[in-house]
Amino acid sequence: KLCGYLQKLSGKGPLRGFRSRWFVFDPRRCYLYYFKGPQEALPLGHLDIASACFSYHQPEAGAAAAGDEAAAFEVHSPNGAVAVLKAATRQDMTYWLQELQQKRWEYCNNLDAAKRDSRTSPTPSDFSKGLVAKDNPGSILSQNASAERARNILAVETSPTDLVGEQAASQPAPVQPSAINFSLKQWSTEIKNSMSSLRKGNNENRKSVFYTTEEWELLDPTPKDLEDSIALEEKRKHLAEGSKGRRLTSSAFPFDFGRIPHKTRRPLKDMIGTSKNRNSSDSSPTEWYSGNGNKLVSELQLKYQSQQEELEKLKKDLLSQKELVRLLQQTVRSSQYDKYFASRLCEGVPKDKLELLHQKDDQILGLNNQLEKLNLEKDSLQQEVKNLKCKVGELNEQLGMLMETIQAKDEVIMKLSRQLSECEDSTSSQSGAVNSSVATCTNKELQELDRLKDNLQGYKTQNKFLNKEILELSALRRNAEAREREWQAKYTSLEAKLCQIESKYLILLQEMKTPVCSEEQSPAREVITQLLEDALKAETSEQPEQAFFKPHLVSEYDIYGFQTVPEDDEEEKLVAKSRALDLRSLSLSENREISTGVKWENYLASTMNREMMRCVELKNLIRSGIPHEHRSKMWKWCVNLHIKKFKDSTVPGYFQTLLQNALEKQNPASKQIELDLLRTLPNNKHYSSPTSEGIQKLRNVLLAFSWRNPDIGYCQGLNRLVAIALLYLEQEDAFWCLVTIVEVFMPRDYYTKTLLGSQVDQRVFKDLMSEKLPRLHAHFEQYKVDYTLITFNWFLVVFVDSVVSDILFKIWDSFLYEGPKVIFRFALALFKYKEEEILKLQDSMSIFKYLRYFTRTILDARKLTGIAFGDLNPFPLRQIRNRRTYHLEKVRLELTELEAIREDFLRERETCVEKRDLISDDEEDS
Repeated sequence: KLCGYLQKLSGKGPLRGFRSRWFVFDPRRCYLYYFKGPQEALPLGHLDIASACFSYHQPEAGAAAAGDEAAAFEVHSPNGAVAVLKAATRQDMTYWLQELQQKRWEYCNNLDAAKRDSRTSPTPSDFSKGLVAKDNPGSILSQNASAERARNILAVETSPTDLVGEQAASQPAPVQPSAINFSLKQWSTEIKNSMSSLRKGNNENRKSVFYTTEEWELLDPTPKDLEDSIALEEKRKHLAEGSKGRRLTSSAFPFDFGRIPHKTRRPLKDMIGTSKNRNSSDSSPTEWYSGNGNKLVSELQLKYQSQQEELEKLKKDLLSQKELVRLLQQTVRSSQYDKYFASRLCEGVPKDKLELLHQKDDQILGLNNQLEKLNLEKDSLQQEVKNLKCKVGELNEQLGMLMETIQAKDEVIMKLSRQLSECEDSTSSQSGAVNSSVATCTNKELQELDRLKDNLQGYKTQNKFLNKEILELSALRRNAEAREREWQAKYTSLEAKLCQIESKYLILLQEMKTPVCSEEQSPAREVITQLLEDALKAETSEQPEQAFFKPHLVSEYDIYGFQTVPEDDEEEKLVAKSRALDLRSLSLSENREISTGVKWENYLASTMNREMMRCVELKNLIRSGIPHEHRSKMWKWCVNLHIKKFKDSTVPGYFQTLLQNALEKQNPASKQIELDLLRTLPNNKHYSSPTSEGIQKLRNVLLAFSWRNPDIGYCQGLNRLVAIALLYLEQEDAFWCLVTIVEVFMPRDYYTKTLLGSQVDQRVFKDLMSEKLPRLHAHFEQYKVDYTLITFNWFLVVFVDSVVSDILFKIWDSFLYEGPKVIFRFALALFKYKEEEILKLQDSMSIFKYLRYFTRTILDARKLTGIAFGDLNPFPLRQIRNRRTYHLEKVRLELTELEAIREDFLRERETCVEKRDLISDDEEDS
């Protein structure tokens, strides 16, 4: 699958630049759609690859040396528009160009126009599930051996990186840094660092106000802040005089706020430059200053050094104070211990031992005093050492000055010596200069040679790509011209046929206008008969030239295997062909819009590395219809979503065990299952004959289900549910799909002998009809039309054999995801779709006759879906459940009354001689 991140040049003026976009190729229309990200469903736009050509430029030597890989290429459209795209690496650019060329070649050389229909699979898909997998031929490409050989010779072998393919959806979009964004980001970082330092220590209550004139000021400080600032200034003065015993109470912020006057302003540039000099010693101050700014920088550096020295002194003083605190804490602990120890030992201890302990304590105290005196002497000696070091430093400075003087004199002597030596060695220096210049020229030539070799290799690759591009465009142009000639011939043939049909219709209209009073057969009947024969004539191979130009508008079977035109009834055959032509016209008009397949492929790519979850986006996608190529995967996921707790409680091989038991042991449902197999979907080629592959799978699933649910066994209607599921699922998955419908979605007793749940749903549907479609409900009540005789089968088999196949599978998509509420939605939508037509009928017979076939005349799935999920809202499931509970009690009471009447009848028949010969239908069957 061709998808991944690319950067697209977009915008105008100073905002023009490359922006990262997620690109997805749609093989149905040969479009390259681009989105904001992999999770987006609606594209920002598209590029028409079928009519585009590609190019890229070889990078210059300077760009390559600077690290720019120049991975940008251009897509030229026929209207003159040029889209500039940039890949992350040059390898990715080559891969994208090769793949886009290949996709364009495959699409333009596809002679079978039907393969590009949105209703068919866009690429040679590899279906692993369902019966429709057997009917998915790949695309038929034109055989051009010479062009293929040339393309293979000119092809450049390359492989994609992690930013191309479905796995790229789980990675963050690559960011393209720009010089403007970098400088702004650095500036904002400096401001944030300065502001975070402003909020530290005792000054954390101060707030900074930034002005657009690049100035800043501090707000009014609190009295506590002023006192802290004054105390800090006094202590710093003491530190400068060399006083002892000071404490560290100043802020950790390096700025001297005590010296900043109240409500003063400093330029923002000065503040940023000062912060940069403090935070990184190697940053250049010329970034913010020019002209006489060097003087200010030197002053700030001197101030920085003095504050560093003060900081070192404060650190040393802090260490001494910590040591003093530690000693005091030890003294306190020892005194507390002595006090505790003395109080404990005073009880029952001799006085002589206590006196001895006191003596020892006195000795320890004396030793401690001596130690303190020695420490003081040590400190004084250290101070003397420092003073001596200061003197030594002064002497070193004087010595340095003397050394500088001596060095200056030495430089004068060396200068005079060099002038003397230059005059003597002029001849030898000239020869040495010639040798060094020759070596320098040789190195430059080698570097230039390497650069030229790199450029040559790049131009060779570019030349090979452009030759391949020219070859493909020439071949595609010839193919397009050939197709144009074929279409012109087809158009001429169709135009001639249209003229013949129009001539026959004019004759027919003339005959119908002129009355015929004779008893002989009217010429108009002959014209009508001839027109019908032409319309229903089967395609033959007797005239291959005409057959070649004849458009294949209606095939014998659709993509689901259903027969499009029946073979028996001539009238129904004509209606079916007309309906198939309308469906074909509708699908062709829908194909002009943005394909929903791209939205699906984009969504599935975004969920590649994470588990698919219920969400609003997924529900909207499913309501719009699952694409043919993804339906197997999505149906299986929907079934597992509802049946997970059932499957987790079963052992592995559960389905095979059920099937084996049903085949080996006596099963009361097997006889009825065998009778209904060929009557399931006779108009579908997968179930049309006993040897069809679907018949055996259908038998296995129904037998396994009858063994799992002996209370239900088999009910007419289950076979159609399984047959639809088997078109996209394997046997075991179709079995669990049936379990989901019967045991999870539908109420109990829905498929039992009494069909209690089905009867309840019909009464609930009547209530919804009176609420959502009151005019139509009153119309049915007026003419006493029981429309539940029609809708009962809709609910029992979920519209199988009631609507056209395209609408049927869209209903099933939503049904497997959302549940039985979808049946009520679409049943109401079908009536609302044809509400006006039904209201025009004024007698019960015509109404009932229309209700029997009107659903097959509804072809616009998009309009029907819009009515079901838009016009009928709100549609709460709680309301349906409450009404089911209400009607369930009523139906049970009615069944109880019917059972009582039946028992009374049987009892009366036994006692009455005249009624003994009367038997019921059930008794007659038994």
